[in-house]
Amino acid sequence: MGYEWFIALRYLRAKKKPTFLSVISAISILGITVGVMALIIVLSVMTGFEEDLKKKILGMNSHLILSEFGLKNSMTNYRELNDKVAKVEGVTGSSPFIYSQGLLSSGDSVTGVVIRGLDLSTYSKVIVLDEKIKAGSIEGLKVGFKEAAGSGKLPGIMIGNELARSLGVRLGDEVNMISPTASRALAGAAPRMASFKVAGIFSVGMYEYDSSLAFVSLENAQTFFRLGNTVSGIEVTVKDIYAAPDIGKRIRESIDPTLSIKTWMDMNKNLMAALKLEKVAMFIILSLIIIVAALNIISTLIMTVMQKGKEIAILKSIGATSGGIMKIFMIEGAIVGVIGTTLGTVLGILCATNLEAILLFLENTFGFRILQPSVYYIDRLPSKTEPEFVIAIIAISLAISFLATIYPSWKASRLDPVEGLRYE
Repeated sequence: MGYEWFIALRYLRAKKKPTFLSVISAISILGITVGVMALIIVLSVMTGFEEDLKKKILGMNSHLILSEFGLKNSMTNYRELNDKVAKVEGVTGSSPFIYSQGLLSSGDSVTGVVIRGLDLSTYSKVIVLDEKIKAGSIEGLKVGFKEAAGSGKLPGIMIGNELARSLGVRLGDEVNMISPTASRALAGAAPRMASFKVAGIFSVGMYEYDSSLAFVSLENAQTFFRLGNTVSGIEVTVKDIYAAPDIGKRIRESIDPTLSIKTWMDMNKNLMAALKLEKVAMFIILSLIIIVAALNIISTLIMTVMQKGKEIAILKSIGATSGGIMKIFMIEGAIVGVIGTTLGTVLGILCATNLEAILLFLENTFGFRILQPSVYYIDRLPSKTEPEFVIAIIAISLAISFLATIYPSWKASRLDPVEGLRYE
């Protein structure tokens, strides 16, 4: 170990009693630790939130939507088209669907909902509804209007747990569905209405879906909304979700150039763009904490240079070079940066990987819920620590800490030994 390292370590070590400089050094280390830890935790939460949200959105929605251009619920050749789409390279599943709106009522409670008609033979290829069912089963949706009329049964409907709570219904209860499209009757126009049995209750963990989404069979949706043999379109899932635009283009070129194709990116463009922008903004804002800590390193080194003027002069007078003096203070500052970055990285990763347990402890201790599902898209705080982000944070922290040492070290190397020893 050269004399530069020996002296730099001596300057960092506190003497018999703590000095002002040692306190500032500790504060500098603490500042970098807090900055690095905050960056890792926040970026892990942002990444986890994005991944969780993407998983929930794509779990209940497909990667591509094929429909007739400019027309609603007008696709007639959907069976033939569905078979052709399923054979396209990169496609992992496809299923026809109906998408409409209506009202569900039970007693005095009425709620507007999105009604999705599912092809019960192919829906599992495009959405993961089966994994989200908390009560009942998809089998209850197989009861059709004709079968129900002859047996006294009711056609089945599956609703979200939040929707069931707002309507005050449970598994097996009866709900009324009302269509916003009026039917012609002898007494004039009247809204269409039909009774359904709650055949299942699901929970996605995303309030928007759990409170306003209901599923019925494709045939029952066609009958209730009087669509005949038409559907809204075809849902498609692909192997690589980021290749969805290219696969959509391939489907249009090989099957039907008049098809309207929307990808999951198109349907969630604003949300995903907002998440990316927020992640960048948080990275920049929290990086300021590290920069503030770096300013503490600068002030610590400058004060050390002022206090150690006599020692620097003696070192120079016995042969130490300006480069050696500069190296002493650069090592001192770098050590502060390395210690702070290491502590921040370890604590940040530990907190990020155990975030749910920490939040649960805080909620139980203080008796309040941090994440309200009715306000946020999620009912828990997900966290995903990506190695590349951690490496980038470490590199930036060390770089800022190193740059902070340059000016004070340069000032120390320029100190004139005659001036330093003049009054000694």
